[in-house]
Amino acid sequence: MQKIWDKLNQRLSRLLPRRIPLLYLILTVLLALSVIPLLVYGSRVSSRNREALQTNEQVLQNTVTRGIAEEIHLYLRSTNMQTASLIRWLESTRAIENVADPKHAESLRRATEGLVRAAENVLFLTVVNAEQRGIAGGDPEVGRDDFVIQRLGDGFRTAQLNNAFHSGTFLVTHGGRTEPVMVMAQPLATGTEFRGMVGTVISLEFLRERLIESSRGGLTTYVVDRNGRLIIYPEEKKYTVGQDMSHIEIVRIFLAGTEQASLTTPFTLIENGKDIEMLGTQVAVPELDWAVIAQKPVAQAYFAVYEMERYAFLLGLIAIALSVVVGYISARRLTTPLQVLAETTRAIAKGDFSRRVNLPSRTEIGELAATFNVMTDDLEKYVEQLKQAAQENHELFLGSIRTLAAAIDEKDPYTRGHSGRVAKYSVILAETLELPEDEVYKIRISALLHDVGKIGIDDRILKKPAGLTTEEFEIMKQHPVKGATIIRPVGKLREMIPGIELHHESLDGRGYPYGLKAEEIPTMARVIMVADTLDAMTTNRPYQVAMELEVAMEKIRAIAGKKFDPVVVDALFTAVEKGDLKLTPQMVEV
Repeated sequence: MQKIWDKLNQRLSRLLPRRIPLLYLILTVLLALSVIPLLVYGSRVSSRNREALQTNEQVLQNTVTRGIAEEIHLYLRSTNMQTASLIRWLESTRAIENVADPKHAESLRRATEGLVRAAENVLFLTVVNAEQRGIAGGDPEVGRDDFVIQRLGDGFRTAQLNNAFHSGTFLVTHGGRTEPVMVMAQPLATGTEFRGMVGTVISLEFLRERLIESSRGGLTTYVVDRNGRLIIYPEEKKYTVGQDMSHIEIVRIFLAGTEQASLTTPFTLIENGKDIEMLGTQVAVPELDWAVIAQKPVAQAYFAVYEMERYAFLLGLIAIALSVVVGYISARRLTTPLQVLAETTRAIAKGDFSRRVNLPSRTEIGELAATFNVMTDDLEKYVEQLKQAAQENHELFLGSIRTLAAAIDEKDPYTRGHSGRVAKYSVILAETLELPEDEVYKIRISALLHDVGKIGIDDRILKKPAGLTTEEFEIMKQHPVKGATIIRPVGKLREMIPGIELHHESLDGRGYPYGLKAEEIPTMARVIMVADTLDAMTTNRPYQVAMELEVAMEKIRAIAGKKFDPVVVDALFTAVEKGDLKLTPQMVEV
């Protein structure tokens, strides 16, 4: 056995050179120190940014789908409130007993015409008694449509069972163009006796426009029902209303009703005989048993990563070629440059893209150094582009927060711009208090969302033009807790919950919702409660006329130590004296 081993070693010794040329060593070292770290770092950067882009795509798709679902919810709620208002009028005038009674004809006609004029989304309205006789308003062309007549008939039969009704989506001609519509019906009853039905044909054109607006950059959004039938698709020529979409995997996830259905999910879309890898998100609209779907090809979602990987590979090839050429020509002069390259490469691998190779030379060594710097410049540019993309995503996040805050303020005409102003004042107070930058940012977002809980407050109370009763005020006092409940599932916003939930607390323990005292109230809430009170005092409300800034400040100072933190109140006076804080009623951008 030993003899066989010795013979093998002898043969290997003959094949291998006795001395390895320095050129080979230098080339090996060059490749190891310059190219391999770049490739490894590029691979790591690619992997990390793939994860970041996937997260950003998930946030984008979830933001878009949830925003559209919320718009549908508010749209449906608005229509139901308009119908409920008409039904209350019928009850108050006793016309509900027989809407076909001639004595109610004129007043009922004015009421229906007024509702149609006031509600741009209602194309046709009919109010009938139990014998299906009554009055209609709106576009007569819509009322004569066969599908509308059939769906109103379905609605009447459903109303006879004392149930509300909504149809699927179909197309009708209105104003010389085709619009997607839906029929809704509400029963009329006195006690348990069926009296008739209020039927409405509402336009969903706003939803089609919203889907077209959000379908950009490769992203496509559409809406389907519980049967997998298409409600609305942004491109009418591609898919039509009512088309079966259950062959799409993301739609099947919605139909299956799995727990993971609300997450962004990868799936394969078969289109024109080709398999396309996609990312998709679906969010349900429970009131209508619909789902808002968003999908985007993976190739477009990760385009930046693929480009970076391809470019990094090309740079690697160029680096290898240059290293071989430079090492072959300048073997004896590469020892020192190799050390410089090694040090610089390690610095770049750690993320220091400001480092450059400084080797002044007219030979290939200088060329190699210049090329290495070009590669570093390119990598630095890519990193900056990725940072810019992250900043744009952050701006999208802030834009979504501002949009939500504006939507909350729009529920009450007296609070328009309120959230924006409170956020601006809160930031000024926080900066005056010299709070850390990250704490100022949290206060800014929390102040923008401090009234998000008002989404869950009945508009009858929220928009009441007079003072609230004790019972109504108790309901209104629930909005901080409702707001915290809404925000809590969003992981990135959990740190902002104290400002949302506790901005109506008081240092003396007389605030709500928990009656916290003194140090139990976090700084975030103390800042927002002063800013909130300042804006409430200096803007017109149903129960008061806007105060002058000086008057409001004195009233706030009068209860410092009881309701407000004296330190925050002092910061308010300091900010006003310096001119940092001025009343700006129209200020909503923060």
